[in-house]
Order: sequence, then C-alpha cells, then structure tokens
Amino acid sequence: MATTGLQIRSNITKEGMLEIALVDVPVPEPTGGDVLIRIEATPINPSDLGLLVGPADLSTAEVSGDADHPVVRARVPQAVMPAMGARIDQPMPVGNEGAGTVIAAGDDPDAQALVGKTVAFVGGAMYAQYRVAPARDCLVLLEGTTAKEGASCFVNPLTALGMVETMHREGHKALVHTAAASNLGQMLVKICLKDGVDLVNIVRKPQQVELLKSLGAKYVVNSSEPDFMEQLTDALAKTGATIAFDATGGGNLASQILTAMEAAANRAAGGFSRYGSTVYKQVYIYGGLDRSPTTLIRNYGMSWGLGGWLLTPFLIKIGQQAAGELRSRVAREIKTTFASSYSHEVSLAQALSLEALRDYGAQATGRKYLICPQS
Repeated sequence: MATTGLQIRSNITKEGMLEIALVDVPVPEPTGGDVLIRIEATPINPSDLGLLVGPADLSTAEVSGDADHPVVRARVPQAVMPAMGARIDQPMPVGNEGAGTVIAAGDDPDAQALVGKTVAFVGGAMYAQYRVAPARDCLVLLEGTTAKEGASCFVNPLTALGMVETMHREGHKALVHTAAASNLGQMLVKICLKDGVDLVNIVRKPQQVELLKSLGAKYVVNSSEPDFMEQLTDALAKTGATIAFDATGGGNLASQILTAMEAAANRAAGGFSRYGSTVYKQVYIYGGLDRSPTTLIRNYGMSWGLGGWLLTPFLIKIGQQAAGELRSRVAREIKTTFASSYSHEVSLAQALSLEALRDYGAQATGRKYLICPQS
C-alpha cells in the first residue's frame, strides 16, 4: 500500500491571494472503528466551491508548479478579506463527498467487515487519493454499484429528499424549485413523480423547459419569458404550492415567488383583506448562484417567511433514524431516481487547470465535473 497520496488543499494568504495546491500527504493508518478508503470518484458540487475557490477572482488565476503538482493562484478582492479571517494562512482539504473501496480497517469488527466493499462517504477532504473515515458513517453501496455511480450519494440526493421532507413536516402540499434543470433539480422531479407530489419548476432557458418535460415534469416555467409571473401564478394556483427552495439567492426571484403565491391564494379568497391572504407562504434560500443582494418587494401580505436552508442542520433536526431512512432510499435508487450525470471526468491535477477551474466555477447547468483521484 502507498505511504503517500495526493490531496487538494486551498489556502487564502494574508496578502490576499488564493492558493490551491496539489500536495503529497501521508496515507493515514486506520485504527479502532475507522476504515481507509481508496477514493475513486468525487464530484465538484456548488457547495464545494465556497472552500475551493472562495471569493477569489478566477479571471486573475495563474498556474505554476509542474504537471503532477500544480499550484493555482488568484487574487481575492480586498473588500472581502475581513470575512476570511478564520481561514487566513490555513491550507484546507476540500471535497464534501465521494466513493471508493475500503482497503484497510481498524480492529473493530464493524470496520473489518467493510474491507473490500465499495462505500460512499460525506465529511470533507475527499479531493484526495485516500481518506480515513469512521465505518459507521460509510454508506455501503449495493452490489453492482460502482464508485462513479455512488460518488454523489449524499449532497444532491439528500438535499432533494430533504426538500420534500421539509414540505411534509411544515404542512405544505406542493413545492417550488428554482434553477430546476440542475442535477439536483432533475432528481427532485423524479422524486416528486414517484411520490405523487406536485412540483413547480423554474428555469431560465427553453431547452431547460424541454429537458424537464422529457423527464415527466408537468409544471415548468421560464423566468426569461415576458409572461413568467402569469405562468407562475397559474402553476401555483393549480398545485397549491406554498413552499419554495431557491438556489439563486440574490436578485428578486424569491420576492416574485412570494408575490405569485399571494396572487394564487387570492384567487380562492373569500373577500378582501388589507393584510393580505391568511395562507402562509415560505421561501427557503439554499444556494447562491446570484451573488447580488436579495431584493424583497413586499406586496404579498403579512403571512410569509424567508430563510436559509442547509442539508446538515436539517439532518441533525430530523434525527439519526429518519436520516438513515433517507440514506437507505438513496442507496436503493442510486441508478434510477438519484443517478447523476457528468460533463467531464478529470484527475486531481486536471481539476486545477485554468480551463477546468473557470468552467466548473461558472456553475452552469450541464457542466458538472467528477474528479477521479486514482487517474
């Protein structure tokens, strides 16, 4: 077994420079209930970019080092440096989730039982060739499931399931999703079709409308169309959707959704109220595709809420048993409902090329990268 392996680390220096380096690190030896995973596939999710590239201006990026150990440097705007204080001059490993083969284990019987198994894991530091992890936190993939198929077992699938679970727990009967043509959005369409939940999908392009309709989506509206608000209100009136999950974050889309929900509620109202409808409307922001300020135009009454939603706090809130049931469903349906597609497969070194960085850094729909660390 190798004594060292490659790992991507991201650092922001006190001089205001982002440095992403591919470095050699010792391969740790698992003890007790831990296992050593040979990582074979790990995706680049939008949630990974906050640590990988942070607020750096990738138009200033340059690559040095050699082909096997590249180093990327890019400038961080001075205006955001005060917010980076907690990570200054601290090279950090990157990568939330991935999958691979367990090649060694501590002496705990549960850990030993995983040797030779293909497992998925979420917990950081996955952009590496090897990772030690607690056996209890590994998801054993079903027989015949490859590491590439299981690499995205956690972030997108559990987020999509978490949205539906949140809808049920908070008493709503249908939901809205923005940036809906993403991998996560396509999973959500499949979940809602399978579970009989009405879903209103918001996209930006005609081809994204066609993509989701080809998957069976019934309600897809294009925010670029001049009659967007009319289409959205009609869809909300038909579905009764009063909860939304917004991946864009900035701009006025959240406000538009609340406005359309209020208009849909008023179609069935018994009379006029200067305080607006009594129907409660909720928008959760879970992403930041639009970095501009979130703008609210309060024309939707007084019964509404806007907040943030993140996967990890949600899983903690519902408890270990409920979270385990969601994970088990993902494992059963990883080749169907929760199948992920990738536009590019790259090695650790290739992931740090300027072309790749600027491509996946743009977070464009249909441009999802899978890192294969053993390449």
